[in-house]
Amino acid sequence: MSIKVTHITKLYGSQKALDDVSFEAGSGSITGFIGPNGAGKSTMMKIITGYIPPTAGEVEVDGLNVLRDPMEVRQRTGYLPEHNPLYPEMYVREYLEYVAGHYRLEGADGDRIEEVIRETGLSAESHKKIGALSKGYRQRVGLAQAILHDPSVLILDEPTSGLDPNQIVEIRELIHRLGEKKTVLLSTHIMQEVEAICNRVIVISRGKVVADGAPGEISTGSGEQNATIMVEFDKRPGDDTFASLEGIVRIRSVGENKYLVETAAGTDLRPVIFRFAVDQGLTVLSMQMKEKKLEDVFREITGDGQLDGV
Repeated sequence: MSIKVTHITKLYGSQKALDDVSFEAGSGSITGFIGPNGAGKSTMMKIITGYIPPTAGEVEVDGLNVLRDPMEVRQRTGYLPEHNPLYPEMYVREYLEYVAGHYRLEGADGDRIEEVIRETGLSAESHKKIGALSKGYRQRVGLAQAILHDPSVLILDEPTSGLDPNQIVEIRELIHRLGEKKTVLLSTHIMQEVEAICNRVIVISRGKVVADGAPGEISTGSGEQNATIMVEFDKRPGDDTFASLEGIVRIRSVGENKYLVETAAGTDLRPVIFRFAVDQGLTVLSMQMKEKKLEDVFREITGDGQLDGV
């Protein structure tokens, strides 16, 4: 496994930011690490990259212990922090040459820098000072420095922050390509991003892992989450009669004669609701199973709609 996190706990005084967190991530995978404000996402990423030590537990990157082999781990890890630290007075290409020098890359001003500039879409801006760039392009510079030394593991904290829709698509495609050969762990508050590029999702809340699996598995709850049906009648049904149908957990009115019907897990009550309508002299104007999105499940298991990170 490229990343192995074992029983990590992190205390800030009396506050427990991470509480016995364990997970593994292998090469050729893109793992979304999501959670509400204060959940511990950025703290975990800083521990994996060796920026801060854990209070307890161990982290290995490519089989190397982060605390015992910090320099070797950093050679294998690329990191884009949430608050992207850059030198605004430096030119883009100059900054990347500076970063390449730190990694002692051969030909620091050669082909690798040009390749990364092209990959991150910085060609037209590479002659400018970083301070003159938009937030989106500064984010690209941060991503460029993270992949410059061709690391096997990428830790990306909000990698598409500040990008416009077209830029987001381009960076997603780049991350997807990188994830074919590398281990990518990314934090984001955009659920569509997780569903679009991640083949695994880890949800953390109050310092603990509360869900771990493929986006589709978490969204469906592996058959354990209640199903939801949206139905609209031509007139109002008898509420007590409607609610008494076997298998219905809850009914909520969402418009004139329109209802959101929550049913028991693994139960499709559409035929039952249709027969009910016929018996009651109602016409079904529309009825469909409402697919549960990752964001819906996120809110359920964390009890919080806020998705921005620690």
